[in-house]
Amino acid sequence: MKVIVTDPISEEGVKRLKKEATVEVATNLSESELVEQIKDYDALIVRSGTQVTRKVINAATKLKVIGRAGVGVDNIDVDAATEKGIIVINAPEGNTISAAEHTIAMMLALSRNIPQANASLKRGEWSRSKFVGVEVNNKILGIIGLGRVGTEVVRRAQGLGMQVLAYDPFISAERAEELGIQLADIDEILKKSDYITIHTPLNKDTRHLISEEQFKKMKDGARIINCARGGIIEEDVLARAIKSGKVAGAALDVFENEPPKDSPLLHLDNVIVTPHLGASTREAQVNVAVTAAEGVLEALKGGPVRNAVNMPSIKPETLAVIKPYLMLAEKLGSLCIQLVEGRIDAVEVSYSGDVASIDTGPLTIAVLKGILNRMLSEPVNFVNAPVIAKSRGIKVVESKIGATEDFADLITVTVKTPKGEKSVAGTLFGKKDARIVRIDRYHVDAVPSGHMLVSAHFDKPGIIGRVGTILGENDINIAGMQVGREKIRGKAVMVLNVDSAVPDKILKQIEKIDGIFDIKPVVL
Repeated sequence: MKVIVTDPISEEGVKRLKKEATVEVATNLSESELVEQIKDYDALIVRSGTQVTRKVINAATKLKVIGRAGVGVDNIDVDAATEKGIIVINAPEGNTISAAEHTIAMMLALSRNIPQANASLKRGEWSRSKFVGVEVNNKILGIIGLGRVGTEVVRRAQGLGMQVLAYDPFISAERAEELGIQLADIDEILKKSDYITIHTPLNKDTRHLISEEQFKKMKDGARIINCARGGIIEEDVLARAIKSGKVAGAALDVFENEPPKDSPLLHLDNVIVTPHLGASTREAQVNVAVTAAEGVLEALKGGPVRNAVNMPSIKPETLAVIKPYLMLAEKLGSLCIQLVEGRIDAVEVSYSGDVASIDTGPLTIAVLKGILNRMLSEPVNFVNAPVIAKSRGIKVVESKIGATEDFADLITVTVKTPKGEKSVAGTLFGKKDARIVRIDRYHVDAVPSGHMLVSAHFDKPGIIGRVGTILGENDINIAGMQVGREKIRGKAVMVLNVDSAVPDKILKQIEKIDGIFDIKPVVL
C-alpha cells in the first residue's frame, strides 16, 4: 500500500502509516505536480493546504481513499471522489476536547481577569483591587448547541459546580436527562444565564443569532464566550452592550472577519481574545493525524470505515438499482426536517410497493443523513448517521407495507417532535424521476430540487396570486407550483419551486397575507 502525505501532519500519524504502508511526505506541491505524482498512490492524506480538485482526482488511477487530518473537507472535491468510488474520510472528533477545554479556559480567564492582571503586573503595577473577579461555582451556564464540543463543555462545567441550561432543538429530553441538564429555549437561556457559550455551526439560521434583541433579554452582567464560529454574535452590538454595562465581558476565540483588524471589541478592557486557538493543541494535532492515518489504513484493507464523508463504493449492479431511491430518501429527510419544528424524538420511515422488496436499510440511513446534515455542522454520512441519531436519543422506526393503489412504490418519512409531527412522501416516476407526492395529508406533485417555498393556507381566492405578485415584484421567478387540498375552502398546502433563495424580508411580506398561517423556505 502506497500513501502520499501532501500537508504537514503530526509525526505520530506518519509513524502509524509506516507500520503498514509505504509513505512519502511531499508538501507544497502545485496542482500539476500532484496530478503527476498521484498516479502511483493508493491513498492521499491532506490537511487544509492541498486542494484536491477534480483534475487531481481524475488523474488518480489507483487512488482508493482520501484522508483529511481535520474536520472540514472544503478543499476536497467530494463529488468527484464519489463518482470515482474513492472514499473520503475526515477526523471529526480529534479536536473536540481541545475546543471544550479552550472554552472553559476562556470562561475562567474572563471571570478572574487573568489576561488583564498578567499585563498589569508585567508593566510593574500591583493593582489587586482592580482585578477582583467572580466565581463560576453555582452560576448558571447557558449553552447554545449540544454537539460534540457543547457536550464536553457540559461535563466540565458541571465539575466546576455550575448549573447548566442548554438549547439544542435536536436533542431529546431523554438525552438531556442523561447529561444532567435542563433544556430551555434561547429566550430562557438569555434571561437566566450568568454565562452564555455558543457551540453551533455558522449558517443562515445562526448568523447573528445573538444580536440587538437578544442582548436586551439578557440578565444584567452576563458574560459571553464564543469559541465556535465568528458571525454568530453580531460584534458591533456586543461591543455596545459591553460599553453600556449590560454585558460584563466577553471571551472570543473567533471573529466574523479573521484576523479582526477593525473590530471594536479589540479595544475593550473587559474583552479577552485569542486568535482561533480552539483546536491548537499538540494533542489535537496528534489526534487528527492518527485518526486520519488509521481511517486510511482501514479503507485500504477493505475493513469497516469510520468517519466516511461520502458513501463507500458498491457494486455497479447494486448501485444501479438503489441509487435513485437513495437520492429520494435523503431529500425526503431533508425536506421533512426543514418543515418541522422542535427537537426530534422519533423518525419513522415506511416503504410500500416495489421499493419494499429491496434492502431498505441503506435507504433509512439516507433519510437520517438528509435530516442530520441539516442539523449539524460536522459531516454526516452512511457510516455515522445511525450512531449520531442514537447518541441524540432519536428513535428510528422502519416499516414495510403492501402495495398502494396510487403508486408503484412509495417512501413516507414522518418526524415527531414535542410540538407535533410532519410527514412527507415521495416516489419515483419511471424509476428515475423523484417526486414529492404528499405533505401530511395533502396530495401534491412537486420536484424535490433547489429552492422551494412550502406554505400552509386557507383555500380561498387570491392567496396564490398575492404570493406570485410579491415574488414577481422582487424578481424571484417561479419554476413550478403545486397545490394540495382536502376540500374546497378548507386548509391547503402550496409548494413553489423558485429559481433563487427568498430573503427573510420577502418571507415576512408573504406571512402577512390574510389566510396564510405558515410559510417555510426549503433548500434541496
